[in-house]
Amino acid sequence: MILSPPLDLFMATGNAPPSLQRHFGLMQATALNITMVVGAGVFVTIPLMLAHLPGPLAMLGWAFAGILIFLDGMVWSELGAALPGSGGSYLYLLESYGRNSWGRLMAFLFVWQFLLSGPLEMASGLIALSQFAAAIHPDFAQWNEAHTWKMPIMAGSDFSCTFSPSRGLAFVLGLLLVILLYRRVEWLGKLTMTFWLGVVGAIGWILIEGLPRVDFNRAFDLKTTEWPGGMTFAQGLGQAMILAIYSYLGYYNICHVGDEVRDPGKNIPRSILLCTLAIITLFLLVHLALTGVVSWREIPVKSPEVDSYSLSAEFMRRLNGEWAAVVMTLFLVWSCFGAAFAGLLGYSRIPYGAAKQGHFFQSLAAVHPQLKIPHRSLLLVCMMTLFWSFFDLTWVITALITTRILEQFLGQIVGLFLLRARQPLLQRPYRIPLYPWPCLLAAAGWLFVYLSAGWFFILLGLGTMTAGCLVFLAWSAWCKEWPFASPPNSHVQEMPWGPH
Repeated sequence: MILSPPLDLFMATGNAPPSLQRHFGLMQATALNITMVVGAGVFVTIPLMLAHLPGPLAMLGWAFAGILIFLDGMVWSELGAALPGSGGSYLYLLESYGRNSWGRLMAFLFVWQFLLSGPLEMASGLIALSQFAAAIHPDFAQWNEAHTWKMPIMAGSDFSCTFSPSRGLAFVLGLLLVILLYRRVEWLGKLTMTFWLGVVGAIGWILIEGLPRVDFNRAFDLKTTEWPGGMTFAQGLGQAMILAIYSYLGYYNICHVGDEVRDPGKNIPRSILLCTLAIITLFLLVHLALTGVVSWREIPVKSPEVDSYSLSAEFMRRLNGEWAAVVMTLFLVWSCFGAAFAGLLGYSRIPYGAAKQGHFFQSLAAVHPQLKIPHRSLLLVCMMTLFWSFFDLTWVITALITTRILEQFLGQIVGLFLLRARQPLLQRPYRIPLYPWPCLLAAAGWLFVYLSAGWFFILLGLGTMTAGCLVFLAWSAWCKEWPFASPPNSHVQEMPWGPH
């Protein structure tokens, strides 16, 4: 989805404070996961997926990406049930690789790649906001297009900057977000769910209006001659899966608050797997409802205009007229603004928390003396988000997914193998069935997606990881920490769980 903002992202608290209550049951945990996934991303990605796979074949992107996140959800489930603390990937990488050795590197690399992928994810919300705003009325769309200027950065690719009135609006709203976030956390939390109601209303409206009117001949219209060839199909499927995974992001968010879940050994795995099944079904239905009313042949899939095409607005225009298209667009603009708000609120705590525990640069652990917010971390994430908001949406989505694959998703799969080998006595309330095959299939799926992204993004992922390793070594040498410390770092507290 566009932003899957983690609630209560105290990644970095190490030991959970004794005051935390386990108030998430199965239904609440599942609802939290689904709440974090369901966003405006599905409306942005469907036209882009159709540009890579024609007609009904685009639905394979949702299906294959759904299989991948279900398999990956098993990895999250075993780790979350065995290590039910706050922090998600940060915690799992730290523990599985060794908290006083390689785990320090992996935790650092997770936060390092996040400083690129996190702002990219939130910038995608601002970019989508600008595209929805441009489609609010045909006259404004024409005026916006006439005053749009693209600055290519790399020839023969989508790597370019876009300057337009709608992008300017998104930038101004991004600055407004920074101002809003410079408020006390208690006040901020009251707004998060209010913003989310916009996208819930949009999805519900589309399903209620669209599903009874679906024309299956229109939705599944594809001639035999239009089927892509082998390599073309594989590349298109990989690109479509990247876009679908972007919309699915957040299916694991209950892991960020694992120490607030009742009976985490059962409820964390169940909530993740129920969430994945629910969102796969939901997004396939949204895709069917939209393309069953608006033919995919009417979408400018072969034109650069597909990046700014609002399928949801055209859907409402067909069924209810211009007023409905305007209302739908306002719903989506509101939800994008809210998603960016909630995402920046949660994501700004990640570098802060890691720094507070001694696993990232100490300067980012600063807290504003009056407002009690991590203002340096917040400003860093916000400024990078505003910078990326001028880039093309497809490029931003692909970059954020590929930079996470190596350090986070593949890193966790390897970490699960290491944890089983190093701590065989650790209590595992949930064990992956048919282990290790689901892990190997998930790893193969992530590698397929990564290699489908194209050479630039492959190098971006490798370059991010390599640069992170070099910076980590320099930082560790300066601080005399592992691998340059003797004895190993001892000031980081151990986790309250271990072999039983």
